[in-house]
Amino acid sequence: MDKSKQQIHNDESAPEFANWQDVLTLLEHSCQQEQLDFLLSMLLTYDEREALLARMNILHELIKGERSQRQVSQMLGVGVATITRGSSELKKLQPEQKQQLQAMLQAAVDKA
Repeated sequence: MDKSKQQIHNDESAPEFANWQDVLTLLEHSCQQEQLDFLLSMLLTYDEREALLARMNILHELIKGERSQRQVSQMLGVGVATITRGSSELKKLQPEQKQQLQAMLQAAVDKA
């Protein structure tokens, strides 16, 4: 355990989970135990799960590039500003990261 994490664990008033890596570790463990559905249902409200689903669809549609942002907005029932935020995030990615995301999203579509 690194020194900063050890200090956090020694401070009783500090939270047990202190950074994004802790979230990823928990998710990875739950996947290995085949309990991801249960965990995410406990961590996220219905609205948050729906927002995550919308975000996945937004990114997938933007990467495919077959529809305009306005068309994606209408198809998913979300505001154009929401689509624009997704588009802005995609623009920050390196080409190989964008390809990796596209492959992950397509694999999920193919598996369903």
